[in-house]
Amino acid sequence: MDKLMALKITEECINCDVCEPECPNNAISMGTEIYVIDPSKCTECVGHFDEPQCQQVCPVECIPLNLEYIETRTQLLEKYHKLVAHKEV
Repeated sequence: MDKLMALKITEECINCDVCEPECPNNAISMGTEIYVIDPSKCTECVGHFDEPQCQQVCPVECIPLNLEYIETRTQLLEKYHKLVAHKEV
Protein backbone atom coordinates (compact mmCIF):
# COMPACT_ATOMS: atom_id res chain seq x y z
CA MET A 1 0.00 0.00 0.00
CA ASP A 2 1.52 3.31 -1.07
CA LYS A 3 1.85 5.84 1.70
CA LEU A 4 1.10 9.38 0.65
CA MET A 5 0.48 12.41 2.77
CA ALA A 6 -0.43 16.03 2.85
CA LEU A 7 2.18 18.50 1.74
CA LYS A 8 3.69 21.42 3.62
CA ILE A 9 5.40 24.65 2.70
CA THR A 10 8.78 25.26 4.29
CA GLU A 11 10.45 28.48 5.39
CA GLU A 12 12.25 28.63 2.05
CA CYS A 13 8.96 29.97 0.61
CA ILE A 14 9.47 33.29 -1.16
CA ASN A 15 5.75 34.20 -1.22
CA CYS A 16 5.69 34.25 -5.00
CA ASP A 17 1.93 33.53 -5.03
CA VAL A 18 2.03 30.84 -7.73
CA CYS A 19 0.97 27.84 -5.60
CA GLU A 20 -2.25 29.17 -4.09
CA PRO A 21 -4.30 29.47 -7.30
CA GLU A 22 -3.07 26.06 -8.50
CA CYS A 23 -4.56 24.16 -5.54
CA PRO A 24 -7.87 22.59 -6.60
CA ASN A 25 -8.88 22.00 -2.97
CA ASN A 26 -8.19 25.55 -1.73
CA ALA A 27 -5.81 24.03 0.82
CA ILE A 28 -3.19 26.77 0.40
CA SER A 29 -3.52 30.16 2.04
CA MET A 30 -1.32 32.96 3.31
CA GLY A 31 -0.08 32.28 6.81
CA THR A 32 1.54 34.70 9.23
CA GLU A 33 4.75 34.96 7.21
CA ILE A 34 4.56 32.41 4.38
CA TYR A 35 1.94 30.35 2.62
CA VAL A 36 0.61 27.32 4.50
CA ILE A 37 -1.20 24.14 3.50
CA ASP A 38 -4.23 22.91 5.43
CA PRO A 39 -3.64 19.14 5.76
CA SER A 40 -7.37 18.51 6.13
CA LYS A 41 -7.85 19.78 2.56
CA CYS A 42 -4.63 18.58 0.91
CA THR A 43 -5.01 15.42 -1.17
CA GLU A 44 -1.73 15.80 -3.11
CA CYS A 45 -4.15 16.56 -5.96
CA VAL A 46 -5.43 12.96 -5.89
CA GLY A 47 -8.77 13.03 -7.66
CA HIS A 48 -7.80 16.08 -9.69
CA PHE A 49 -4.34 15.54 -11.20
CA ASP A 50 -1.59 12.92 -11.39
CA GLU A 51 0.88 15.11 -9.51
CA PRO A 52 0.60 17.85 -6.87
CA GLN A 53 0.18 21.06 -8.82
CA CYS A 54 1.75 23.28 -6.16
CA GLN A 55 4.97 21.28 -6.35
CA GLN A 56 4.94 21.56 -10.13
CA VAL A 57 4.83 25.36 -10.12
CA CYS A 58 6.99 26.15 -7.07
CA PRO A 59 10.16 27.90 -8.27
CA VAL A 60 12.12 27.19 -5.08
CA GLU A 61 10.92 23.62 -4.47
CA CYS A 62 9.82 24.33 -0.90
CA ILE A 63 6.79 22.01 -0.80
CA PRO A 64 7.81 18.58 0.54
CA LEU A 65 5.67 15.85 2.04
CA ASN A 66 4.34 16.52 5.52
CA LEU A 67 5.45 13.48 7.52
CA GLU A 68 2.93 14.31 10.25
CA TYR A 69 0.00 13.40 7.96
CA ILE A 70 0.62 9.99 6.42
CA GLU A 71 -2.34 8.74 4.38
CA THR A 72 -2.91 6.06 1.78
CA ARG A 73 -4.01 6.88 -1.75
CA THR A 74 -7.42 5.48 -0.80
CA GLN A 75 -7.66 7.83 2.18
CA LEU A 76 -6.68 10.81 0.02
CA LEU A 77 -9.29 9.83 -2.55
CA GLU A 78 -11.93 9.60 0.20
CA LYS A 79 -10.91 13.07 1.41
CA TYR A 80 -11.18 14.33 -2.19
CA HIS A 81 -14.74 12.93 -2.48
CA LYS A 82 -15.75 14.60 0.81
CA LEU A 83 -14.31 17.94 -0.32
CA VAL A 84 -16.04 17.74 -3.71
CA ALA A 85 -19.35 16.75 -2.10
CA HIS A 86 -19.05 19.69 0.31
CA LYS A 87 -18.54 22.10 -2.63
CA GLU A 88 -21.67 20.80 -4.34
CA VAL A 89 -23.90 21.59 -1.35
